Amino acid sequence: MSTSTPIAVHIPADVPAHLAKTYEENYRLVTKDTGRLALFAGDQKAEHLNDDFYGSTKLGPIAPEDADPEHLFRIAQQGVIGCFASQLGLIARYGPHYSDVPYLVKVNSKTHLIKGDFGDPRSQAWVNLDQVESLRDAGLNIVGVGYTVYPGSEFESEQMAEAAQVCYEAHRRGMISVLWVYPRGRAVPNEKDPHLVAGCAGLAAALGADFCKVNYPKTDDGSSVAEAFREAVQAAGRTALITAGGEGTDVESFLQTLHDQIFISGAAGSATGRNIHQKPLAEAVRMTQAIASITYGGWSVADAAAVYRGERDFSA
Repeated sequence: MSTSTPIAVHIPADVPAHLAKTYEENYRLVTKDTGRLALFAGDQKAEHLNDDFYGSTKLGPIAPEDADPEHLFRIAQQGVIGCFASQLGLIARYGPHYSDVPYLVKVNSKTHLIKGDFGDPRSQAWVNLDQVESLRDAGLNIVGVGYTVYPGSEFESEQMAEAAQVCYEAHRRGMISVLWVYPRGRAVPNEKDPHLVAGCAGLAAALGADFCKVNYPKTDDGSSVAEAFREAVQAAGRTALITAGGEGTDVESFLQTLHDQIFISGAAGSATGRNIHQKPLAEAVRMTQAIASITYGGWSVADAAAVYRGERDFSA
């Protein structure tokens, strides 16, 4: 269980007074009263097509059950997560059978087929917030929405305008907003430059996001990445900064990086997909528990690894 003192939730001014309690309940639910977020990302069905769900990675074969979209929902229900992010179509199809899961609807997505040589990235909303809210009206626990912005793309202005509206409209409905912010396009020579990642964190704050998901930066001079990442945490201010889990990584290295991001850099957690769902169900569930033990419980890497191995238990 969490060892942190319950946080004070800052209610944005664009949340209507009569929905302030709903917003606060959603925020406390996904952060488990810690201010941190372990988001289970299941939006890759669109973003990466079937590459993440079938075949092999550098770590070995992808679990056969990952070929079925329902694998994601089984993990979300049985694991320890703040919320599960996916597209409206999947949530509408499977959500009624997993109605106790907190859902975050990803309102825009694109595939990875159009590479940089063919043009800058562009991703527009598939659905509007009234349509998202219809799932809540149907009895699903819709706690928030997500949207990806690509600063540096020639289409950044239209994406930023749409992202700002998504954040605003989410708040008007008592929901939280999470922005995925990835600097990409011909104008971006190094998308993982720590200073640029910090700029993206500040952009998310200006757009009104409650949480901002960024890629963990890289340093070229051998200096500590965790120390360099502090700039982004500071730039985000009251917008909590979370990191992308990235491609499959060995478990202990993943947990060590997550621990450093939170307890050295000051980040607020992670949005992890492949490092969870490419595993068989029982193992994937234990991985969510291991991530949650660090994010919500403040546990050490050694203790979290023991959770993953099934030697310890964590519930939040």
